[in-house]
Amino acid sequence: MEPVDSHLFLIVGAALFSIGLAVVLVKRHVIVVLMGIELMLNGVNINLVAFSQYDPDRLQGQMLALFVMVVAAAESAVALAIVLQVYRHFRTAQLDELNELKQ
Repeated sequence: MEPVDSHLFLIVGAALFSIGLAVVLVKRHVIVVLMGIELMLNGVNINLVAFSQYDPDRLQGQMLALFVMVVAAAESAVALAIVLQVYRHFRTAQLDELNELKQ
């Protein structure tokens, strides 16, 4: 089996990061914004693993990607708990309608 070129991984990682960034900038629903952030983190993880193939003796890229996945899971759990509390209080999950702190 022939190895896949690393530039394909970089293209996929850049595409995932770009799609996630566009979702974060365009959408106003809190859950969708969180999904965009997760897409961006997964794009970064793909790039970390792709670049780590140039140093096969060390597993720094893979270990950092694993650490990012663990932190992302914890971030998602905390963010969903905050979103749930905000929804219970304001009865909305739209970011544009949450303006009580601005006043």
